[in-house]
Amino acid sequence: MDIEKIAMDGLVAASMQKASYCDIRYEIIHDENLSYSDAEPEPIESSISAGWSVRMLLDGAWGFAASDDATLAIDRLVEQAAAIARASAKVMKTPVELTPIEIGEGDFKSDFKIDPFTVPLEDKIAYLADIDAAMGAIEDINTRSCFVSFRKLDKWFFSSEGCKQHQLLIQSGAGISLGQAKSRRERAERSYPKPAGQYELKGYELLDELKLKDQIPRMAEEVTMVLAAPACPQKNTTLVLGGNITSLVIHETIGHALELDRVFGTERNFSGISFATPENLNSLQYGSEIVNVHIDSTIPHGLGSFIWDDEGVKSRRTQLIKNGKLINYLSSREMSGRVGLNSSGNMRAEGWANIPIVRMTNTILEPGNKTFKQLIGDVDDGIYMDGPTSWSIDDLRKNFQFGCEIGWEIKGGKLAGVVKSPTFSGCTTQLWNNCDAIGDQSQFVLQGTPNCGKGQPGQNARTGEGASPVRFVNIDVGGQS
Repeated sequence: MDIEKIAMDGLVAASMQKASYCDIRYEIIHDENLSYSDAEPEPIESSISAGWSVRMLLDGAWGFAASDDATLAIDRLVEQAAAIARASAKVMKTPVELTPIEIGEGDFKSDFKIDPFTVPLEDKIAYLADIDAAMGAIEDINTRSCFVSFRKLDKWFFSSEGCKQHQLLIQSGAGISLGQAKSRRERAERSYPKPAGQYELKGYELLDELKLKDQIPRMAEEVTMVLAAPACPQKNTTLVLGGNITSLVIHETIGHALELDRVFGTERNFSGISFATPENLNSLQYGSEIVNVHIDSTIPHGLGSFIWDDEGVKSRRTQLIKNGKLINYLSSREMSGRVGLNSSGNMRAEGWANIPIVRMTNTILEPGNKTFKQLIGDVDDGIYMDGPTSWSIDDLRKNFQFGCEIGWEIKGGKLAGVVKSPTFSGCTTQLWNNCDAIGDQSQFVLQGTPNCGKGQPGQNARTGEGASPVRFVNIDVGGQS
């Protein structure tokens, strides 16, 4: 199939419909997931989907159509998108305007050593069986699971402005969880690297790098410690968060809160809006002066990395929070113009069947200058938590509660006893303004989240979140998770 010729024919058809702008995507998505649960291999999930999508501006309104029907002519898909645009224009209040972009053309292939889809299934099953056996050999561990996951995304993008872009992205993921269940209520579980595992823009080599099997003894020991531990005390205290729970907090309280389509209300009926409205731009003190946050889709192995977003904008780094102050948003070409800025390159679609919406790429809390020993050593009384298990946040992305797999009391500058089911709660800006120390670069980890939900109809996005451990003062901890 001559993908470029079909797309060019589609753009000609769009111009005949008098579209002021049109982009056409073709994508092939290959997914494979394997797992073990309690000594049993689970059914292998493998799928390939491919299809076309057409998005156009006509009479100032968007139209979108998509199909995986290989017999459907591209001009028919263009007609469908045009009909939707004309219908949308009848109820449109303000015509859509797009901010200008650098027109990109070329091919990109993500950096990987081993294409996971060239590795025999037998090898992948043997890898999981070996890890499962290692977990099963530990006395008292009676719940366990492990998984590997791979995606190959082959995508083309063409626009009426002249973009001709091709990207091949390979993503891999893996993780383990193990625990003890003595009764319905008396149970404990630890996961590595975190409950959803770790995902990166890498090939099969990621599995060796994660060294999952090496972590099993420590995870099992911590399961026993949590099971015997007292509940997390309920108090207002100093809180130190490990890197992987901090990454989730960044995702929920900063990343989602600064999606400009959410700010303007397009998510209102599904998952809410944001307290960080445009009048706060360049004035809201989001966090303390040591809090600096940016988004960056250029990081070589981030799960939210690519070379062009799904409206042709080149990948980039955008500072969101500088010295604690809100200075930018995650945006699209349409949304960015409404606040007088250029697109941050955050338009992404789950696949060919979805219209792109504003999504996170890699959201980064920039490292500070504290070693972990200093983060803990300066605390006379507090709690250290790690391993996210639960979270809840209101429609404004303002008030929240997070729960973790494990916590330690901090007494006299040292980690003391383990506590179970630790939680913390508060308000987004209060939390970040109470940040008084951030771990250094040596502790920084870029996590990968494969299942960020947003949109109506719902879409999943793959995002990255990076952080070192962080310390906050005057935080409410304890209570029900």
